[in-house]
Amino acid sequence: MRFMVKSFWNCVGLTVMLFGLLATCTSATGQSSTQTKSAATAKPVAQSSPAQAQPWKKIAVPPLHAFKPPQPKRIELANGLVIFLQEDHELPFINGRILIRGGSRNEPAGKVGLVSMYGEAWRTSGSSAKSGDDLDSELAQKAASIETGGEEASTSIGWSSFKQDFDSVFGEAADLMLHPAFKAEKLAIAQRNMATGIARRNDDPGEIADREGIKLAYGKDSPYARQAEYATVDAVTVDDLKGWHDRSVVANNMIVSVVGDFDSATMEMKLRKVFEPMARGSAIEPPKAYFPGPKPGAYFVDKEDINQSTVVIMGLGIERNNPDYYAISVMNEVFSGGFGSRVVQNVRTKLGLAYEVGGNLGSQYDYPGIFGAEAGTKSATTVAATQAVLAEIGRLKTDPPTTVELNKAKDQVLNSFIFRYDTPEKVINEQVTLAFYGYPADFLEKYRDGIARVTAADVTHVANKYIDVSKLAILVVGNKTEIKPPLDALGKVTDLDITIPPPPGKPGAAAGK
Repeated sequence: MRFMVKSFWNCVGLTVMLFGLLATCTSATGQSSTQTKSAATAKPVAQSSPAQAQPWKKIAVPPLHAFKPPQPKRIELANGLVIFLQEDHELPFINGRILIRGGSRNEPAGKVGLVSMYGEAWRTSGSSAKSGDDLDSELAQKAASIETGGEEASTSIGWSSFKQDFDSVFGEAADLMLHPAFKAEKLAIAQRNMATGIARRNDDPGEIADREGIKLAYGKDSPYARQAEYATVDAVTVDDLKGWHDRSVVANNMIVSVVGDFDSATMEMKLRKVFEPMARGSAIEPPKAYFPGPKPGAYFVDKEDINQSTVVIMGLGIERNNPDYYAISVMNEVFSGGFGSRVVQNVRTKLGLAYEVGGNLGSQYDYPGIFGAEAGTKSATTVAATQAVLAEIGRLKTDPPTTVELNKAKDQVLNSFIFRYDTPEKVINEQVTLAFYGYPADFLEKYRDGIARVTAADVTHVANKYIDVSKLAILVVGNKTEIKPPLDALGKVTDLDITIPPPPGKPGAAAGK
């Protein structure tokens, strides 16, 4: 699915540019390019050019150093609140964040959108002592920031400032946390912003594929797949925002992290002064949800204003604490981990059936991720591209990775992993995430060894264990009149209605397709 492959294509974009440059250079020197080979076939040359030197192949690549990231100081207060501190004296800045359990997956089904609007109105309303607008002006003068937000599993408040301004900026953040002033006019703005998003949600075929694919994978009524509607947005009141805040902002439901240019002992005292008086409450737990997986078959969204198709093939993934996580990470890299991966090389480069293609068997921290493969293709090649991607998925189960594929995949996984945690701030953020979901603190350190132990047989084993092509759903967003041959070639097709329900009290349907 698109959200799974965006990061992949950010990396591939640069790779494609480099390969394009290399292709241009090698074409000029008589090396292997399609154009050069064609020219050579049409007009033989009297003397072939000498082989181009490749000195980079002789560069010795040392093994990665042992991964021992600096561990932040962890403090747990008597009221259950957890603090992480990480000193970083490279620059005179201090950044902090409070992560609070409970997010959109916990909001009432009749008020979907509440957490998103809560995260917006919390900051824009300001505190009982200072309006959001006045806070904006004050922070701008200090080149500082305070932001709030709401996500699927959490809400948060964060701040950033020069070290000399920490006391005042943190004081404002703490006041905003302890004494928020949720205002009706700021909620109204948040509701209008949500309504604008609802009205535009069918503009982009990729966004449609993401949304409808998640609904197929988890079920449309799942707390992980519900979508905001005009009615659910209008149902949210200021009292709902206050009630959410009172319920979630309790000591044992929060993790505080601070990183930057400070002394840990001094910082601990400042934080204790603010957070120790907070009372405990009922911690918010993940919602109970059932994950049956998608109903196999082909599904179609007709979008008449496009001349291409977005194809998504999906099933259920795993939780990240699964012992097969390491082998699956390597399998994902073999399948779709770069310009030289199987699905890109075969579907995009060799067959020319997709201008973008990728996917992986996804994982989440505390519920199953989604197995998703996606292709963007011309309308006329929709069926062929889908069949080609399905063939590559099936090949994961029958064709173990070669030694070259395996080693390359493991190197790519480990190299990208190291760079995800190459600063103190990245490390502390990951440690907070692990603590938030109850993972062991050494999860990162075990990752490298886990990847290194993966064998080709392991990759084939997890492909067969977790991927069943007969249980996958196929979703196509495209122009029905231009898809030749029709989608019936993929099996029985179910049409999906993405018409947007109108706002309450207004007759007729809103712009849907």
